Parts: sequence; structure tokens; C-alpha cells
Amino acid sequence: MKIYFAGSISGGRADVGFYKELISYLKNYGEVLTEFIGDDSLLVTGETNVSDKQIHDRDLDWLFKADVLVAEVSTPSLGVGYEIGRSIENDKNVLCLYKQKEGKRLSAMIAGCDTIQTERYSDLENAKAIIHRFFESL
Repeated sequence: MKIYFAGSISGGRADVGFYKELISYLKNYGEVLTEFIGDDSLLVTGETNVSDKQIHDRDLDWLFKADVLVAEVSTPSLGVGYEIGRSIENDKNVLCLYKQKEGKRLSAMIAGCDTIQTERYSDLENAKAIIHRFFESL
């Protein structure tokens, strides 16, 4: 199975360590096409050695090749939202994980979409259990 993992880059990298842990766990279920999202050296400035168009086209190619999208959506990201939308229009199974943060709420465009499985998690072990259930249900 090919897995597209989405997480914030330009929106903030505060959760990069958590992304790395999720990506490591996702490898139990298939090939993670976007493993670089969990790379500590990737900053909010993103990749600097390729153009925006190259990134867009490459990432969409990966997204369309993927069987599922798993997104960590606690940190708002326009790019992740775009990837979720494109996944839905291409009939992909989508799992969005989020950790509630004080004074924040998940966008209604994600939480209110019936074709997205949206799950709130409390810690890494809880997120892993949710991921396990998601893949078992496919």
C-alpha cells in the first residue's frame, strides 16, 4: 500500500518530532511516499533547492499514486488542506488526526466533511491505535 502522509511545513514545524513517529509507525502498513515531512532539517521555509512548481507537481504525482492519505492537521496548513481536497476529489481514503489545542478548533471544512475520517488523539499511542483501526477498516 502507498501512503501519502501530510503535515505542516510552512504553517509551522512544532510537531515535526511527532510526524517522524507517525511516519515510522505508518511504515508498518505500507510505503510512505512523503517520509521527508518528518525530517528535522526541513524548516518552515521548505525545500529551497527546487521551485514551487516542481514541489507542487511532484507532490501531486505522489498523492495520485497513493492509496490513502493520512494527515496530521493540528497545525493549520493551506498545503495540507489542498492535499486533503485533492484526495477527496480523487476518491482516496483520508484519515485526519488532530490534537485539540487550547483556544483552537479544527476547521469545519475538515471536521464537517463526511468523506474524511477525522479522529482526535491524546498522545502517540492513541494516534497509533487510531491509525491501526483505519488500516484494518480498509
